[in-house]
Amino acid sequence: MGAVDLSVGRPISDAEATSRWAAWSPVDVAERLATVRAPWCITAGWALELFTDDAARDHSDVEIGVPAHRFGEISPALDGYEWDVVGDGRLWPYPDHLDRHFQTWLRDDAGTYRLDVFREPHAGDHWVYRRNSAISLPYDVMIRRTTDGVPYSTPEVVLLFKAKHCRAKDELDFRRVLPHLDQAMRARLQSWLRLVHPGHHWIGVLDAAP
Repeated sequence: MGAVDLSVGRPISDAEATSRWAAWSPVDVAERLATVRAPWCITAGWALELFTDDAARDHSDVEIGVPAHRFGEISPALDGYEWDVVGDGRLWPYPDHLDRHFQTWLRDDAGTYRLDVFREPHAGDHWVYRRNSAISLPYDVMIRRTTDGVPYSTPEVVLLFKAKHCRAKDELDFRRVLPHLDQAMRARLQSWLRLVHPGHHWIGVLDAAP
């Protein structure tokens, strides 16, 4: 068998990825990153559950977001683990291929994945939406905290990302979280959807929400 060309990455199937994930809990992540000063937060489905118990469901992984240029503050806090750059169904060696994709998976010695880190765009003290730089929020608005101090992404940001593919679980997340969004959150999400997903059916639902 010939050598694998790492410059094009190694394919990883959904089945393999699922079998290799045993994610930490958000509390586990917060404990390990307690000394990190970069503005990081739990994102995706776990963030919605931290926002409201009504969004509770099973999670196959755990994701955090961090400003791309401050990823170097995350990695030393997780010494003893290894990283893979991940995207489009492939794995690339870390750190040589950080420019390949914004996702970085952390694995232990047994090859089990524990944490997914999104290296996100930013402008100063503002988070910037990677799919449209016209959308941004100050980190002190974008990052919320649970009563025990776990940082998580404000729900309208999570839902903006979920709106692109709107899988069954994304639709369920939206419907469960919607009653808990305040007026400012709803207004932001609605304006963002009009900008990047005009005609999205969530716009009308937000219009009709009491």
